[in-house]
Amino acid sequence: WEEFAKYAFNKSHATCYSWVAYQTAYLKANYPSEYMAALLSSNLGNIEKLELYMSECKRMGIKVLSPDINESQMRFSSNAAGDIRFGLAAIKGVGEGAVNSIIAEREKNGPYKDIFDFCERANYSAINRKCFENIAMAGGFDSIIDFPRGKFLAKDDKDESFIDALVRYGTRIQNEKNNAQQSLFGGDSGISDIQKPAIPVRGDAVQLELLNKEKELIGMYLSAHPLDEYKILLNSVCKCSLSDLGNLEKYRGKEISVAGIVTDTTEFYLKNGTPAGKMVVMDYNGMHEFAFFRKDYEMFRTRMFKDYFLFIQ
Repeated sequence: WEEFAKYAFNKSHATCYSWVAYQTAYLKANYPSEYMAALLSSNLGNIEKLELYMSECKRMGIKVLSPDINESQMRFSSNAAGDIRFGLAAIKGVGEGAVNSIIAEREKNGPYKDIFDFCERANYSAINRKCFENIAMAGGFDSIIDFPRGKFLAKDDKDESFIDALVRYGTRIQNEKNNAQQSLFGGDSGISDIQKPAIPVRGDAVQLELLNKEKELIGMYLSAHPLDEYKILLNSVCKCSLSDLGNLEKYRGKEISVAGIVTDTTEFYLKNGTPAGKMVVMDYNGMHEFAFFRKDYEMFRTRMFKDYFLFIQ
């Protein structure tokens, strides 16, 4: 061991680890939101790590807020209130080029006043239609709109979505401005003739659909949780959480009660041709996969549907 220590975990190695440990402990104690924002930013592609650090933020009393077109930076950042704001680049399908253009315009000409102001100022060479939609569905425009985000996908009588109408409006405004600058006489008469798209009357999407879209784009639920409606019930009747079922030994011989929403189902056949199935159920703290065979499968197969809310004993 003495010989091994000369080239393995030697004193210089141990000293460096101790120094880094001291630095990170100091940062976490004195700059908690900035430190946690940095941790989240360094693990953008790892959902398990993100969920772990999000839980730590919750334990520390730090809020992790949805992306915001007027406050978010490229990655996770700490705001003046000490909360952490989701980064725009953390939204699926939103590239760094688009984020850079959004932030640069915001810093140059001030915060975006409303959705129409954003459309008029957006750089459409960097922000395409899909990027626009993903920011909207992730909640990035929530602070500058006074309507539910589901209306972005609502279609009019011509089968055109509100997002398409907004992009078309912004593109026309910018084209007219460019034409006016190149014109011999200038002026903005053409711009004043362009009407803003009307906000759809119908098209309010189901809340669960919007939350699932949010989770698809940023990897987790932030604005709300599908189980919020049942939160009191879960706290009063569930004897454990789904994450506790990772260690079943301590529950051997005991009755347990859990509840959650079905996020995935799989049906298959065993080698002998007998049908079987699995379903993943999620609550606030984690998820668990339940497998059903033979009689259990016959009993539970009528409840194995995605987005079902289940109470299981």
